Amino acid sequence: MRTLRDIILTFAVSWAVFGASAAQSDGEKPARPPKAAKRPVVDTYHGVKVVDDYRWLEDSASPEVKAWVSAFRDYSRARLEALPGTAALTERLLAIDETRPVQIWPFRVGQSWYASKVIPGKTFATLVRLAGPEDVAGAKVLFDPNAFDAQGLTAPDFLVPSFDGKKLALSLSRKGSEDGALTILDLETGKWLADEVPRVHGGTAGGAATWLPDSSGLYYTRYPRKGERPDADLGFYQQVWLHKLGTSTDKDTYVVGKEFPRIAETSFVTSLDGRRILAQVRNGDGGEMSFWARGAGGAFTQLTRHEDQVTAASFGVDGALYLLSLKDAPKGRILRLPPDVYDLARAEVVVAEGAGRIEHVVATKGRLYVASLIGGPTELRSYDLAGHDGTLVPTPPVSSVGLMQRIDPGSDEILFSVTSYLEPRNVYRWAPGDALRKSPLSTPSPIDLSGYEVERVSATSRDGTRVPMTLIHRKGMARTGKNPTLLTGYGGFGISMTPSFNPSRVAWLEQDGVYAIANLRGGAEFGEAWHEQGKLTNKQHVFDDFIACAEWLVGSKLTSPAHLAIEGGSNGGLLMGAAVTQRPDLFAAVVSHVGIYDMLRVELSPNGQFNVTEFGTVKDPAQFQALHAYSPYHRVRDGAKYPPILLVTGDNDPRVEPMQSRKFAARLVAAGARDVLLFTNSDAGHSVPQREQRFRQAAYAYAFIMDRLGMKLRPVARP
Repeated sequence: MRTLRDIILTFAVSWAVFGASAAQSDGEKPARPPKAAKRPVVDTYHGVKVVDDYRWLEDSASPEVKAWVSAFRDYSRARLEALPGTAALTERLLAIDETRPVQIWPFRVGQSWYASKVIPGKTFATLVRLAGPEDVAGAKVLFDPNAFDAQGLTAPDFLVPSFDGKKLALSLSRKGSEDGALTILDLETGKWLADEVPRVHGGTAGGAATWLPDSSGLYYTRYPRKGERPDADLGFYQQVWLHKLGTSTDKDTYVVGKEFPRIAETSFVTSLDGRRILAQVRNGDGGEMSFWARGAGGAFTQLTRHEDQVTAASFGVDGALYLLSLKDAPKGRILRLPPDVYDLARAEVVVAEGAGRIEHVVATKGRLYVASLIGGPTELRSYDLAGHDGTLVPTPPVSSVGLMQRIDPGSDEILFSVTSYLEPRNVYRWAPGDALRKSPLSTPSPIDLSGYEVERVSATSRDGTRVPMTLIHRKGMARTGKNPTLLTGYGGFGISMTPSFNPSRVAWLEQDGVYAIANLRGGAEFGEAWHEQGKLTNKQHVFDDFIACAEWLVGSKLTSPAHLAIEGGSNGGLLMGAAVTQRPDLFAAVVSHVGIYDMLRVELSPNGQFNVTEFGTVKDPAQFQALHAYSPYHRVRDGAKYPPILLVTGDNDPRVEPMQSRKFAARLVAAGARDVLLFTNSDAGHSVPQREQRFRQAAYAYAFIMDRLGMKLRPVARP
């Protein structure tokens, strides 16, 4: 479930981008979904017998399973293509995307500026070199994934320029597999070097690389090679190795990692010049991590342990190390270590725990910039290096502060982005004592959303906890109890639902839809305690929170069960499964992408083992009891009246096994659910890269919801 670790995915309809593959052939449309044969297998957990009728659907290689999946895909595609809004919504979503301006976000490596450049109509961002942080016009293309694979099926896992600016290290993977090798592009000649290191990136623990300061080689994450460990362990036991350019990979040297946990997920933190390097090692997906520092001689030594609860690190201009610690401070505090001192006992607190959950820290020559979550929205403060003078930097209300960049090592000026639900990313320059200045990197909106507003409300969960929720709707909306409403949430892995601008969401809003985003426990909107209240044996709190938000929407006369739909993906797909099996009466439509539904078997998949620190394990009696109690697959009841459900998965998903969706769909159909659709995309994994396919699937999801809510699609002029 790394999609939820790495970078925060935009919710709402962005979850609807995971879709089917080849087009439906002409001919007679299947009349009903295929039924799956019941072949019961009985497991006993701590004295409890559990029957699994659809164990056979776990075998992705079985011809029988493939035939069943194909039949269900044909059935589902026929119905989605026949929906009255599918064609118009596809056209609308593509039109919105094509009107977006070019987006550039700069970053610095060594003495050079680079940027990720997003061009309307292109599937992937292009890597460009800039003369300066705001050099929009002079961007020089270094690597364009869209040109590399015109089909749009090859995605970059990571791109890392060397410190001398002459080379680019990258990992590329096909069809959503996230299985990539390390390759090197010479940026001066445009030619690929002979160096190729296999098994650097995978769908379980991800992968990373960082250059040596002199750009003569790289540290990289290495999975075991065939024969080094049993086949079942080849997606685990990640280590750090060193590759020197121009040498064979069998000459690569081990650096560190024998001490790492089996479910290690490793990334790197470097100083601006590359002389200082940390390895950040996560213990699976539950939030535990450790840091290892590279010393002057090149050896890595352990700096922090899990119990130290240090969760992030960054280097200052002078080489000082700033650490985000949650120990005795669940909302976070900032520690400082002097340059090249890697002894946590010598760290001093420079920013104490405050009202918000600290998310990002950037140190300039004389200031610390700290972005903190306040229940979802972000505030940004500027401190001196001793942690004094916490000046509030002006930002719009109900917005999120994105990545921050210092502009020059010799100044205190920074670039930072601000995004809200109704306005795309604006980029600002700011330094203490100066006025806030908008950067040319800002992204104007392709759509006029001045007729809409954002509301922050809260619902009361079963145990009395107040749960925030954001509503987006037309100004002056009447509370008739009939407003079509789409509610989404996530609630896991310490991932917070922060304000974001999603152009595709416009297609819902302009049909007079209400969009609702719930800030559930399991995220980190209020710090680590908020996360802890929604993990392991506390996971039911997440579902209670979501149901409470749905009930608030109904009780406030904003909508009714007949006009309320829900949507989520991955861990949010688990949320969809739990919500619909616990309260099927509350919703009129459900769309669930790449979800987890059989909580007793999830840990048997490779990536599921990384999730044990978040979900728990059936090996523990108390955790088994909690998992079994909410597992959606096991909570389906024969004869219950379930609302229409669209399930979407990908054949190549390395994070959530597609068998999860297969088994849940089969169980729902057997229970008598009358409207179940299942898409399995043979060319996708946890996400699908191809642009046109993405928007077609987004249209499918919207068309499905609108049809089941009884909405009639109104024509909308092109933006």
